[in-house]
Amino acid sequence: MKKLLILILFPIQMMAQDLPGSVKFWNNLQAHCGKSYEGEIVAGGREGDGFTGEKLVMHVRSCEEKTIRVPFFVGEDKSRTWVFTMTDEKLIRLKHDHRLEDGSEDEVTQYGGLNPNTGLANVQFFPADQQTADLLPYASNNVWWVTLNDESFSYNLRRVGSNTVFSVKFDLTKEVSTPSAPWGF
Repeated sequence: MKKLLILILFPIQMMAQDLPGSVKFWNNLQAHCGKSYEGEIVAGGREGDGFTGEKLVMHVRSCEEKTIRVPFFVGEDKSRTWVFTMTDEKLIRLKHDHRLEDGSEDEVTQYGGLNPNTGLANVQFFPADQQTADLLPYASNNVWWVTLNDESFSYNLRRVGSNTVFSVKFDLTKEVSTPSAPWGF
């Protein structure tokens, strides 16, 4: 009888352990839905870049079954939202939704990439997709990655073949007040 019980439980335990990294990452990000966090530039910031010296806040605003929207506020600028979409293949797509103050789409918007595999529970990579290359040829070598653990969330950009790098890290141990809605919402 004990052997039979072990055989029945073993497949259940294996299924839980076989959850793809992308799904674990997704579930971890969804756990922050409705919360806001302050961040700081940890790489690539420079005076006059529009980010340095500004208050940086992310808000995990909307968590649907296949879409998570995370506005990224830079001071009073509410134009940026990171949009994560889960595909049927359990791959995550990252797009940058840029809006003008009147809510209409910016001329440069919806760029990003699809992770090439399910990745890890604490990091997902997004090489630039064809839409990005068509919209912004200089960004065709972009690779974005996002890290997530119990203490921090980081958004990162590297333009392969150049010195371009940008990284902002948010402290997930301290919630902050949520800004008003981003432009377009």
